[in-house]
Amino acid sequence: MNRRCFSLLFFIFISSTLSSQQNSKTNASLVNYSSKVRDAFQAGEWFKFKVYYGIFNACYATLELKEEKYNGYKTFRAKGVGKTSGLTRFFFKIDDYYDSYFLSDVIKPVHFIRNISEGNYKKHITIDFSDNIASVTNIIKGTQNKFKVNPNAQDLMSCFYFLRNHFDIDEMTVGDTATVDMFFDESNYEFKFKYLGKEKIKTKFGNVMALKFRPFVVSGRVFRSSESITLWISSDENKIPLKLKANLRVGSITVELDEFKGLKNPFDIVIN
Repeated sequence: MNRRCFSLLFFIFISSTLSSQQNSKTNASLVNYSSKVRDAFQAGEWFKFKVYYGIFNACYATLELKEEKYNGYKTFRAKGVGKTSGLTRFFFKIDDYYDSYFLSDVIKPVHFIRNISEGNYKKHITIDFSDNIASVTNIIKGTQNKFKVNPNAQDLMSCFYFLRNHFDIDEMTVGDTATVDMFFDESNYEFKFKYLGKEKIKTKFGNVMALKFRPFVVSGRVFRSSESITLWISSDENKIPLKLKANLRVGSITVELDEFKGLKNPFDIVIN
């Protein structure tokens, strides 16, 4: 299994993925700052996810949100952690840490940290956003570079919260696609996804009405096709990720919400 697959799939799950096409242009509608439609989250929110490779519980991941000051700005701090567990950790150790500080009023990224250790592969970078410029510092290599970013660009973590507040599902019909501008590592990306409709799914918390999406990814070394991933998001006002399934070149991965607390809005359970 590809060494970065756990990290990639967890953050596909929370940020609804790294895009399928770098610097691409599509006819899909662009989600932007002017389209805020809800208040979906608050400080104190926390999630735990389980990641299964086939039938094996291979990894867990957590995501928490706090309010903090950063360089004088009032920000939310989103912290994501992913680790292999059980026998998987014995054979392949993964310790991934992600931090994002973004403005609390407009969900605009200010500072991003990616510090990952996956077997022999390690990467530690920081990104500072200011005036449509991303300053990327590679801690391990000791390098710093600057890149132009799109005005609406999100980092990998802030994108999750941006979509929850700004994506208007009422404007979508089944089969419609939408995009979000993102900046990751040293590149601009366009994250594109398709709306597949509503579906009632079974979770450990009970039956939940979900919005079903198909994020587009690059087929080839990891994924079987560009439409290998299916994502389910709660249809209530929280818009939280419930489940993800991905068909890989070898095997498949399932990610499921295992625990949560501190939601902004009521979590709707379907009573039969």
